[in-house]
Order: sequence, then C-alpha cells, then structure tokens
Amino acid sequence: MVIIRKEERNGNIYYYLEHSFRLNGKTLKKERYLGKAIPKNIERIEADFLYEIYKKKWYAQFELIKSDFGKERDNMPPEALEKYIESFMIKFTYDTQRIEGSTLNFRDTASLLLEGRTPPNKPIRDVKEAEEHKKVFYEILETKKDISLGLILGWHYKLFKETKQDIAGRIRDHQVAISGSRFIPPSPVEINALLDDFIKWYNKNKGKLNPVELAALVHLKFVTIHPFTDGNGRISRLLMNFVLNKHKFPMLNIEYKNRSSYYTALERSQVKHNESPFVQWFFRRYLKSNKAYLKSS
Repeated sequence: MVIIRKEERNGNIYYYLEHSFRLNGKTLKKERYLGKAIPKNIERIEADFLYEIYKKKWYAQFELIKSDFGKERDNMPPEALEKYIESFMIKFTYDTQRIEGSTLNFRDTASLLLEGRTPPNKPIRDVKEAEEHKKVFYEILETKKDISLGLILGWHYKLFKETKQDIAGRIRDHQVAISGSRFIPPSPVEINALLDDFIKWYNKNKGKLNPVELAALVHLKFVTIHPFTDGNGRISRLLMNFVLNKHKFPMLNIEYKNRSSYYTALERSQVKHNESPFVQWFFRRYLKSNKAYLKSS
C-alpha cells in the first residue's frame, strides 16, 4: 500500500510517497519526494510510482516464463508443436473476431478453420474474415520482416480484401468514433505523421524495452492512432503477438469474456494520455495467462 508521509524540518512541511514491498525474500522500501504540497495529480503519481517499483518484479517473472516456455517448445515433437500453435490460432481467431462483433461461436470457428465447414445461418463476412485472420496469423509467425507501415497495410488488406474491399489496406480519410468509449481517435490529417512517429518509436525501442512491455505499448500506441475505418483492434492484437513471438515469448490471447476490463484499461490510458493503466493491465493478464510457466518462481 502506498502512503503519503509528512515530514517536518525547520518549520517546513515536506511530503513523500512511501511503499514497502517484498522482493526476493527481502522487505524493501521505496519513496518519492512530492514537494511542500500534495500535487493535484497525486493519483497518477501514485500509479506511476507503483508501476516503476513492480516493473522489475514483473520483468523477472517474464524471463521465467520465457525460459520455461522455451524448454517446453524445444522438447515438443514437431507434430505436437504444430498442434499447440493450431490450438492457439483457433482461440486467438475466435476471441479477436468476437471482440469485434463476429457472430461465430467457438465451435463454429474451430470447425471452419480445422475442417473447412462453413457454419449455417452465419454472415459470410464473419466466415471470410475468420479464414483470412488464420492466414495472416500464420504469416506473422513466418515472416522475417520487421514492423513497417507496408507490412501493416498488407496485413490489413489481406484481412478485409474479401469482405470490405473499399477499406482494405487503406488509411482512413474521415473521422471515426468508438462506440461506448470516451476516447476520440485522431483526425485524418494527423494519421500519417502519427504512423511515422509510431514506426520511428518502435525502431528506437525494440532493442531497449522488455519484449512484453514492448508488445503492450505497440498494441496501445497503434490502436490509439486508429488509422483504419475498421480492424484497428485486430491489427493491434496481431502486432502484439508478432512482437511476443519474435522475441520467443508465449503469445497472448485477450479473451472475449475479459473484454470489459480490456476496454476499461485501454480507455483509461487513452483518455488520460498515460500508458501505465493499460501496460499494468497487460502485465497482469500476461502473468495470469502464463502462470503454468511460473512453477519455478
């Protein structure tokens, strides 16, 4: 728990944030000077203070996950590894499409992607987009290229070329809104510059940031730019898993049933212009999804 400590010296009052926590079996204490008055944005300062403290602990856990996951993959026969990836692909395609309004249930998705069975009485758009998502997913696993605007536009084109040819692979030239969110995406005139900044930021930080944090920020930054008329969430989740897979970390499936907390974390970061709420949500979700690899922690 974070406390605000008041200290009096020579007739003056000074305020500090203070937090005690355990790391590697030791009790540690961290503090941050606030000033002679409690800042108005104290909630954000507290959140950032905690984030910086726990980031080191999270990073250590991420490395354990990567290590145990790598050992497991190395010991898998090729057929078992293929089945593992296929199983993830089905779950990921189902959930990412469902989050965006697809009517296909999990059984529909599995039958379609494994056996080629088209579910009856379901929109052909949902069917085609699930099929194309499968293809793009496997492409992100196999490509030797790194993130670029051309790569992103190509993925978007492939996702929608069968269903929405007028927007497939095209940057939007009109304002959009996100239903149920207080966040207003950037105007069309800002998008090209923002995308250019995004690619520059990625190239500058891809070798500096922890890969799990990099994946979270790639997702957040791209979906906040919202460069497409449709498909921004799907592309951002593909980018997220591209980063994780490239760095040999387990990929993450953001489940449809967890969409409420996912939306809330995104909106908080977007509206407050603060990356911390979404990154912290992402870290916790990643650890929960990979707790089986933390047996040695």
